[in-house]
Amino acid sequence: MLMDDEAKIRVLIADDVVEMRRSTRLMLTLIPELEVVAIVKDGRQAVEMVCDIKPDIEIALMDINMPNLDGIAAIREMIAHNPHLACVMLSAERDNMSVRAAKKAGALGYLVKPYTADQFVPLMERVIAHVRKNRKVTMSPEARLRQDRQQQLFELARRYGRERRTDNKAVRVYEALAADPNCEQYWLRTLAMMYVIRQDWRKLWRLAARLDRVT
Repeated sequence: MLMDDEAKIRVLIADDVVEMRRSTRLMLTLIPELEVVAIVKDGRQAVEMVCDIKPDIEIALMDINMPNLDGIAAIREMIAHNPHLACVMLSAERDNMSVRAAKKAGALGYLVKPYTADQFVPLMERVIAHVRKNRKVTMSPEARLRQDRQQQLFELARRYGRERRTDNKAVRVYEALAADPNCEQYWLRTLAMMYVIRQDWRKLWRLAARLDRVT
């Protein structure tokens, strides 16, 4: 199971040009931490999504020039409703006045179109770090302790996976992750392979039955 700090970050794309909406969504697939939950074509729709329909949106990628409500005005309204919302301006406007207006409205970043994945991904990584930090600040001490323990398990599991370890310590880490009823299938399948290598058929049989139920 993904803890609060590990759960996918929900993203809105607002742009009145269909090709840009498609291009931005395609680039977002390069960042597995992100999940696109809304795509709109004007600022008013973006505000409605953030404030009324999908209040769990955490990142808004906004074009600056859109009908009904421009990106800057939309950012002001959305942040007034949700101060933790992370907004990024994606615009063809290159002048300093537009950049300053966007940042004054509350945008965390400003990227000039057309942009490449090499420009887009690093910016989004900085925004992701900002969102993760906000999530952690709003957590209770108990939830933070649970998250820290889960994060340690994830880090160990990734390291042991890279090292192809199947010793007792590695198995215990993966079993701790698997103890969560909502554990991701990736960790369960990796643990199953460890049982095969170790010829632990009893545990493998139980885990295989669990995998059959969730697939």
